Amino acid sequence: MGDLKKFNVDGTIYTTELTAKFENRKAWVKPNPKHINSFIPGTVVEIFVKEGQKMKEGETIMILEAMKMKNQIKMPFDGKIVKIHVTEGTKIPNHLLMVEIE
Repeated sequence: MGDLKKFNVDGTIYTTELTAKFENRKAWVKPNPKHINSFIPGTVVEIFVKEGQKMKEGETIMILEAMKMKNQIKMPFDGKIVKIHVTEGTKIPNHLLMVEIE
């Protein structure tokens, strides 16, 4: 038997062996609500905003084409565009920071 670890889950102690995949996993980081990340790999087709522009919740920031679908990336709340990290025509991976807002 390998190295056993103890876990407390809702007051119950469990003893188990961990897989290498589990031990080497990427640590979870709380998402920043002021960052808009890509949710799927794709191509930035069109950007409708400029840095410093104030926007209302629900307004379209850009179009991200993925799997032959054009997805509108919308403003999650009223705020201002601080930084745009992508350009039109750029192919981007999943979870890439596209826009910072405040």
